[in-house]
Amino acid sequence: MLVGIPGLEHEHIWISIPFCIIYVLALLGNLMVMVVILMSPRLHQPMFIFLSMLAFNDSLLSTSIAPKILSIFWFNIRAISFSGCLLQMFFIHSFTSIESGFLLSMAYDRYIAIYKPLLYNSIITIRLITRLVIVFVVRAVVLVGPCLVLISRFPAFKTNIIAHSYCEHMAVVKLAAADIRVNSILGLLVAFTILGVDLLFILLSYTMIFIAVFHLPSKSARLKAFNTCTPHMCVFLSFYSMAIFSFLSHRYGKKIPPYVHIIFSDSYLLVPPMLNPLIYGIKTTLAARRPGRS
Repeated sequence: MLVGIPGLEHEHIWISIPFCIIYVLALLGNLMVMVVILMSPRLHQPMFIFLSMLAFNDSLLSTSIAPKILSIFWFNIRAISFSGCLLQMFFIHSFTSIESGFLLSMAYDRYIAIYKPLLYNSIITIRLITRLVIVFVVRAVVLVGPCLVLISRFPAFKTNIIAHSYCEHMAVVKLAAADIRVNSILGLLVAFTILGVDLLFILLSYTMIFIAVFHLPSKSARLKAFNTCTPHMCVFLSFYSMAIFSFLSHRYGKKIPPYVHIIFSDSYLLVPPMLNPLIYGIKTTLAARRPGRS
């Protein structure tokens, strides 16, 4: 049984309005990005292929959470089967992992484009992109899968009421009537392996990018280089800042009211998929209308 937002049950109808708007905007925006890239041959370049994959993943990520949340808010349908809960947990954490991987790939793409422009076409190839997608999908399954297996092997739970609006890993683990230390350690390990390692390499990529940009001879060249990186920087800052806050507050933010944590946790999964098309949409549309490489 999913509670929704504890303490604000009487406000669910009003809270559902911004949630519904965000979800619809996320779906329409990401669909628009995918259609524009698909229909514009000049956008069939690595940077925009990464962007279309990010848009596709964002659509799946928001859809893995929003319909169930809205059914709770609108119709008070709080029940979810145990297998359905595990399935939702798998999709949410897998798509989050893949999202992080795509952001890392896009940072690497910008690093090569600025640091080694003459080798860009020989390094960033369709074969490399395909291999990266396979690696990120396999990584998500391998790291998230064991968490679900451990939960399914709990002998019993203290209650079947999850004080959350979706099946979040630690929210379910804390209900177990058993020792949860292994689950907690594994959750930390998975989070560090995915978010921590990806964030480290993204920061490293941008450090190298900034070093390269500051060595460019002209101011106009430096501004052009920064402009190509600005959208991605906005996207990864919004995603990782909200992800880190949500992760830490759920484990250590005992003084934070539950409804604040849950609203922020929901926003972390819904707001970035809405913002990404807005951040990249103008750049994609302009690139589709003008000749030459973007």
